[in-house]
Parts: sequence; C-alpha cells; structure tokens
Amino acid sequence: MQFNSGDTSRIIEMAWEDRTPFEAIEQLYGLNYSQLVNFMRDNVSAGSFKVWRKRHVGRVTKHLKLRDPAVSRSHCKTQYKNR
Repeated sequence: MQFNSGDTSRIIEMAWEDRTPFEAIEQLYGLNYSQLVNFMRDNVSAGSFKVWRKRHVGRVTKHLKLRDPAVSRSHCKTQYKNR
C-alpha cells in the first residue's frame, strides 16, 4: 500500500504510542500486524525499528485481546490537552 507523507507519519506515530492498539491502525489504514511490521521496517531507520520491535512485542496495551478492559482510551488523558 502507498501512503502520503501525512498518513505515513501518523501510522508511525500510532505504532509508537503505547495505548494505541494495532487493531486501530488496521481499522484506519488497513495494515494488519505483519503488514505494519513491514511498513515500520521500510519507513524508520534500522535502529529505530529494532527499538520499536523490542518495545512492543508482547505489550498488552497494543493488543485489544490482551488489554485490560479498564483501559478504555487510546491515549493518555493529558496527551491532547491543548486541542
């Protein structure tokens, strides 16, 4: 899939966010988990990709099925306080 620079930037941002589930990225941009891994590999530096993979493998907040039902939002409550 081809994305414009704004969408590419947003996908990378969402992939890095701890509370944004992979399923949200799939719903908005059509990238399942394996496609997202390939997307990140192609669009961030090798070092950043390694850090991202290490950080998110098994992180329960990134997978809706593993997430605690008490987590009902995809961002920190103070993240968008200026908007």
